Amino acid sequence: MFQLEDPHYRHASRRSSIYASCAVATSQPLAAQAGLAMLQAGGNAADAAIAAAITLTVVEPNMNGIGGDAFAIIANNSDLHGFNGCGRSPAAWSPQRFADCEAFPERGWETVTVPGAVDAWVQVSKRFGSLPFAQLFQHAIGYAREGFVVSPIVATGWATAVELFGQLEGFRSTFMVDGRAPVAGERFRCPAMAETLDDIATSHGDSFYRGRLAQLIANDAANHNGALTAADLAGHQGYWTECLTQEFADLTVHEIPPNGQGIVTLLALGILEHLDIARYPALSADSVHLQIEALKAAFTAAHQHVADPAAMEVSPGQLLHPAYLARCASEIHHEHAGQPQAHSFGDKGTVYLAAADRDGMMVSWIQSNYDGFGSGAVVPATGISLHNRGSGFTLEPGHPNQVAGNKRPYHTIIPAVVSRAGRPLLAFGVMGAHHQPQGQVQVLINIFCHGYSPQQALDAPRWHLHEDFSVSLEDGLAELATPLAARGHALAAQAKAGLFGGGQAILRTDSGYVAGSDPRKDGQAVGY
Repeated sequence: MFQLEDPHYRHASRRSSIYASCAVATSQPLAAQAGLAMLQAGGNAADAAIAAAITLTVVEPNMNGIGGDAFAIIANNSDLHGFNGCGRSPAAWSPQRFADCEAFPERGWETVTVPGAVDAWVQVSKRFGSLPFAQLFQHAIGYAREGFVVSPIVATGWATAVELFGQLEGFRSTFMVDGRAPVAGERFRCPAMAETLDDIATSHGDSFYRGRLAQLIANDAANHNGALTAADLAGHQGYWTECLTQEFADLTVHEIPPNGQGIVTLLALGILEHLDIARYPALSADSVHLQIEALKAAFTAAHQHVADPAAMEVSPGQLLHPAYLARCASEIHHEHAGQPQAHSFGDKGTVYLAAADRDGMMVSWIQSNYDGFGSGAVVPATGISLHNRGSGFTLEPGHPNQVAGNKRPYHTIIPAVVSRAGRPLLAFGVMGAHHQPQGQVQVLINIFCHGYSPQQALDAPRWHLHEDFSVSLEDGLAELATPLAARGHALAAQAKAGLFGGGQAILRTDSGYVAGSDPRKDGQAVGY
């Protein structure tokens, strides 16, 4: 059993672990407190997670929005349920539509797939919530209508988005103040978003997919020659799914199946189990080298095979078969870096949150614009910013993830749950593009192999494996540069903000929960 708050594992942080009977952890404090208010009002962890997720679309719009996707895992004591809230591509999309493109577009209406987050709020509330659906919107609507004070890291991302989208009328009229991004400490209001959220709340999402809001979205798409139609929106429905699992030590790690990349985490952990990763000192060159090599193998497999399940030619079960994992492990050299073929799938506009209640329900939730403010398309007078999730497709002919109509793209956002002996133990996730599965692996190993508390595991310095398999080291790991280079790893600079992600984690104990929130974000863990 790990020891909580062992000072030997202290890393620089402005935060302490939260110990409580109920807990919520998110990437923005106002959203965490919105979730906590639902628990204090008699709601459960599902209510808290949904309220926090809705609030995040208002107070952290540079990372997620009403027009994005959401995935969730709900662990209700011994029962565990996954929800895939990914929308499909417009029916009109085809390889021929993008034939003149050298790569898939990154922004604009030609990257917009059907948003699934609103449907996720509805379906999870209907199945697991205990409070009235409209009550979950109270804080979000209040912040949109009356305003909220912008937090520092959110302000930084917002300013970057203005450089990209400031010339677009929908974005400019909705998310800019006097021709600029709001700055940290400034109050921002979006009354149009308040009206939209109220419409979603009172219609239980029907307006967004089949009513007034759906028609406004479809009209704006048509005005910009986008393919998304009212029929595409009306046909959407996320779905419940059993999670994929991988044994690691005495734990079971649970992830949403493809079209998501959660399988990357499971592949890496399965390989590392064969390499006995726990015997290497925390954050040592030996440990980091083997983790990097395992993730190279995992990403290579995922980028070759993961797609809409209907299009996959190799099943998740085949990829997670013990013999395949053992073979991957046997090909890893302890002293030399390998170089499998690499492909790129990235995002950097995602929020992750976790919630847990006193009855044992734990929720792991993630939602995303995909890239900052997503496509840059904002439906006028609604506050609805639309993601660019279609950029997860490839144009490669014959690839399982090749773009087509009514198809789900390779998806990067991954909530995770860890259980022991059938009982949920940890709800956690690490947002941040290509970093998500590798961040999960690092946090999980820190907690369960080396005794870190959730906060310590999130505080710990990280490494990042780029799409070309070069490696960046956070400042606290600078001493690993020489031994990793000696093994043949190509070292890269810390090229962009947010490279090392940002996570949240809630761990069950015998008496309640201990929660942490990543200092790389504005977030907060709260409880009572």
